[in-house]
Amino acid sequence: MKNQSTRRLASARMSSRRTLLKSAAFGAAGLVFASPVIAQLRIVVSGAQFTPLPIAIPDFASSDPTFGREVADIVRANLRRSGLFSPLDSSEMVGMVGDVQAEPDFAQWQGKNVDAVLMGQVERGQQIQSSVRVWDTRAQVQVEGRSLATDASAWRRIAHIVSDAVYTSLTGESGYFDTKIVYVAESGPKANRVKRLAMMDQDGENLQYLTSGNSLALTPRYSPVQAVLAYMNYDDGQPQVYLLDLATGQQQRIGSFGQMTFSPRFSPDGRSLAFSVEAAGTTNLFSMPIGSGNPRQLTNSAAIDTSPTFSPDGARIAFESDRGGQQQIYIMDAGGGGAQRISYGQGSYSTPVWSPLGDLIAFTRTQGGQFHIGTMKPDGSGERILASSFHMEGPTWAPNGRVLMYFSDLGGNDGPRLYSIDVWGRNLQQVPTETFASDPAWSPLLG
Repeated sequence: MKNQSTRRLASARMSSRRTLLKSAAFGAAGLVFASPVIAQLRIVVSGAQFTPLPIAIPDFASSDPTFGREVADIVRANLRRSGLFSPLDSSEMVGMVGDVQAEPDFAQWQGKNVDAVLMGQVERGQQIQSSVRVWDTRAQVQVEGRSLATDASAWRRIAHIVSDAVYTSLTGESGYFDTKIVYVAESGPKANRVKRLAMMDQDGENLQYLTSGNSLALTPRYSPVQAVLAYMNYDDGQPQVYLLDLATGQQQRIGSFGQMTFSPRFSPDGRSLAFSVEAAGTTNLFSMPIGSGNPRQLTNSAAIDTSPTFSPDGARIAFESDRGGQQQIYIMDAGGGGAQRISYGQGSYSTPVWSPLGDLIAFTRTQGGQFHIGTMKPDGSGERILASSFHMEGPTWAPNGRVLMYFSDLGGNDGPRLYSIDVWGRNLQQVPTETFASDPAWSPLLG
């Protein structure tokens, strides 16, 4: 049966009132949001065919109108990029400014054929503070309201935090806009590329370089609970796994356990690492509590076992292995043993990555000279190819488990670029980077 998608705009009456919002203060005046009495406007996506929700986002009210416009512009761009929303063009709202202290003119917004409107206010101070209200223009009720704040030194974050609040209120799922992407920035001639770690906001802004490029840096992986990276470093000529503290810039090698250590991945609690060790002609998986220096061997075969990835509950590990003669995906207990193959399509499978929701495993599949990014259920069923190209690999999940990022190289004199696509195979977009880019790793919500 062909997958169908629907958008349900629910307006059923609730049996009791529920206070969804707190108060916010701007200057001397206190602002208290009313409790909505009708269920939320809700986007429901169940397949690839989907019409984005029309939403209006006027410039935010502010004592600095330019700042209010800049924040609204970022929110509009975030929601449009998600593919679930269709923000009204700014040319349709010339001179309009959000008013969080009053009900919108519903007839006016209905005339512009929008189903929702976001009213926002933002002010600079010791912190950047914002208040927002989301309204259902058809049912003429408030869907959501929030008081939000962030550090004044990172003003763009307030727009990402607002975007997450709107996304959550209208989809029922957590957002992914207040996040970072760590990746390998590649520069220089193709035969001698400098590869160093870089970090940016999910929309490509606030670029930082994390390593100098004096040694090759690959496969960064973000800790799920703290601002720490694991990555592969060729500092002494042989690939070894290092940890990088993003707050201090401090780096340390996790230990010396073989000729090479590579392909690190954090456990869900961030306390352990799983990684591959190449020694005496074999490559096996190990896990180790961070800082212990005492790794535990998880596999013991003559094959190449690599790319471990934990299930969200930490109970299982998916990995790739050529123990059957060709790279395929296997699942075993996190303590090792009992590996079961789950990939059975044509070609080879690699780079498995477990979704934060636990429902899917993303992978790279190679077949007939083509590369594919896809997903399957943890039992191997429900395989779906999301994108295909000359060369693409390295999927990473947004923290809400509904968007993937990966890198793709078209060949020739070009280099790798980052792309995002949603879990339904829609909304393919190139992610802007200053240089060529590969090996993306999506952070958790910054919180």
